[in-house]
Amino acid sequence: MTGPHQAVGRATAQIPALTAEQLDELPFPPQPVQDMLRLFSRAVRARQMYLPNNPVYGSSVEAVRTSFGPIWQQTDELTLTFSETEIKWSGAPVLVEATKANDSLPWTFFKDGIREIKLLSGFELHELDTVFEMLSRVRKAAPEEDDLLTMLWEADFTNLRYRYVDVGGEATAPLDGAPADVSPAAPDAVRAAVQEQAATATGVVNMQDFDATLYFLDENELTYLRREIEREYAGDLRQNVLAILFDIFESQPAPAIRAEVAELIETLMLLMLASGDLKSVAYVLAECQVAVSRGAQVTQDQRARLGQLPDRLSAPEPLTQLLQALDEAADLPNQEALTSMIGLLRAGALGTILSRLPHLRNDAVRILIESAATRLAAANTGELVKLVASKDAAVSLEAMRRSAAMKLTAAVPAIARVLAEAPASLRQAAIAALTAIDSPGAMQAMEKSIEDADRDVRIAAVRTLGAKAYRGVFARLEQAVKGKKLRDADLTERMAFFEAYGAMCGEAGVPFLDGILNGKGLFGGREEPEMRACAAIALGRITSRTAREALQKAAAEKDIVVRNAVTRALRGGKE
Repeated sequence: MTGPHQAVGRATAQIPALTAEQLDELPFPPQPVQDMLRLFSRAVRARQMYLPNNPVYGSSVEAVRTSFGPIWQQTDELTLTFSETEIKWSGAPVLVEATKANDSLPWTFFKDGIREIKLLSGFELHELDTVFEMLSRVRKAAPEEDDLLTMLWEADFTNLRYRYVDVGGEATAPLDGAPADVSPAAPDAVRAAVQEQAATATGVVNMQDFDATLYFLDENELTYLRREIEREYAGDLRQNVLAILFDIFESQPAPAIRAEVAELIETLMLLMLASGDLKSVAYVLAECQVAVSRGAQVTQDQRARLGQLPDRLSAPEPLTQLLQALDEAADLPNQEALTSMIGLLRAGALGTILSRLPHLRNDAVRILIESAATRLAAANTGELVKLVASKDAAVSLEAMRRSAAMKLTAAVPAIARVLAEAPASLRQAAIAALTAIDSPGAMQAMEKSIEDADRDVRIAAVRTLGAKAYRGVFARLEQAVKGKKLRDADLTERMAFFEAYGAMCGEAGVPFLDGILNGKGLFGGREEPEMRACAAIALGRITSRTAREALQKAAAEKDIVVRNAVTRALRGGKE
């Protein structure tokens, strides 16, 4: 459920998720009650910001009245209980405020001793406006003014009943030296005694000269005031202003008003982008979608202007400028704010982000952008697969790396096309990506790569296929090992091919490998040492008895290259 536009620094009402046991104990589903409380909380905040005749406040009150309809279809009375941070219905929490702030709805009732109210059918028609006025007054009231309990008592409602406790009866601690069973004197008596003593004493300042207030603040009240002042100054005024603008857009259907609001929001977003306030930018992108979907009588043009702000920011030119500004910024952006903002961009932004990553000079910014890009890619796998085939080599490379990290099997066909068409550097990256994905399709896509024109691609492919003992490539592998072309390759490549062959040929390959290792030609000559060493390594991968016997025949070989290969194969083999 999407909540109302929230202002920074204000208490945030949350609708908690209920357990199955709590739901079973309720007389009917909690949705109507939760909706009513959400709208009620929003209307209370609107009354604080607007005058009673303001259309925004009026529409909020009407929304609350309408929300009672589904409730009265289920019951004739609604009983709500209050704790410091929760409003409960039938024992289940239906609204939670994280803090005991002055504008917290549960705390407003709880601090004045009200523990339960019962609303009867018809309350919303005759007494709702009066309750909103009371809540507005009590939040601005001075300590000597009436509290909420007194206001309720004076109103003498017909369709609202309440239960309360006396919160002012706690005894204060006795002064030092006073008997423990003596009740503290009344404040007026203490004041009179002090004034009388001061009037008769010499050299003592008269308290009346400085007592310009009707009461003195105790330490708890001073601490509370300091905390509230600090919170007010720490609040983000920009998001408060944006929340008001979005409320006006939703409640005012006049085209001229909405056009002006949209222009202001666009201007503010540009300013926030320029200043690096990504948290507020993310707030705008999220709330503009809510506003166009929830506002009354939103036209297609209005929806296009405000609702497509994420599309416009996702376009290559503005997004490139944003990334460049981040790279050149002196202060790093907040990781959470950056990730939130990029997560709200459209799928088309992924290509621009991947293309700019190699050009970012600030390492810290690159780490932040890479993390955010990974989340965007995970949410838009279809776009990521398309980018694998991008003509921009940097984009294609980054897309393959992320596909590999996600083990994205859907990307295998696109990576296979890279193997067939792209330059050698990208083909090597494609082999690495397919190796990481490690699916049957990925192994099949690598088969032809053992015959690739690039040496490094061939070696990478054959090592992966050999390590996986992928039988589908055995015919090509056997042809390469028994052919003449491999004899012209360097030792590293020949070793890779023979080791892969030994992993798959089994007992049937022992005679061929034994012939290379121990066989002699027509005139008593042997194969070159490097080929014999490769055959020894392949026999070591077979690990059968006959393979071991073939290796033992060459154990006393004089050539150091062959002898070392045989020793290594025997050490790694098994009986």
